[in-house]
Amino acid sequence: MRLDQFVSQAAAIPRAEAQKVIRRGLVQVDGRKITKTATHIDPESEVMLDDECITLPGNIYIMLHKPAGVVSATEDPSHRTVLDLIDHPHRQALHVVGRLDKDTTGLLLITNDGEWSHRLMSPKHHVPKTYLATLAEPLTEAAVEQLRAGVQLHGEKGLTKPAVVEILSEQQVRITISEGKYHQVKRMLAAVGNRVEALHRERVGEWALDPELLPGEWQELQRGK
Repeated sequence: MRLDQFVSQAAAIPRAEAQKVIRRGLVQVDGRKITKTATHIDPESEVMLDDECITLPGNIYIMLHKPAGVVSATEDPSHRTVLDLIDHPHRQALHVVGRLDKDTTGLLLITNDGEWSHRLMSPKHHVPKTYLATLAEPLTEAAVEQLRAGVQLHGEKGLTKPAVVEILSEQQVRITISEGKYHQVKRMLAAVGNRVEALHRERVGEWALDPELLPGEWQELQRGK
């Protein structure tokens, strides 16, 4: 692990600030002063910042109700990010578990636990993800059957895995997929001749969006496993 990354996460300060204190000689690792920010260290090392021992935070698991208009990134020079919505002392250590498009709303999980996020998002684990889609046109029975059987996406080889499709109203459906292809739900519905007007994620695996969370609100989960 890079020293500047460790100091940023352990001291809950921006990476740029961590680099400054390292260069100023305020950081010691196992009793040795280190001034090179990119030095790789063992996360179990004893790290002192200005003569005070600092350690990495424990695992953090956060559920966010993502609003439209923010990007699923830790930082972005042009747009507000989902982490800008998280007022947490160890925000610098967090990353987004998967992504939602800028205009897509709903459940977004955020953590500092890389193994947990990998298990949720790795294609080989086939974790189901459920979305509420508002469509431009009513979904025909033929289109529903195509989605349930798997469809051919533009530029892809083979069919998608079968989706679970529930018709809620003439132009609103609940769809569950177990893959994570780029813009998959929108592309699947385009493949059957329709268009998604609005998309909202309700669930990822065992985690369902808390109905009491308003857009932009978040809560820390008691466990992530």
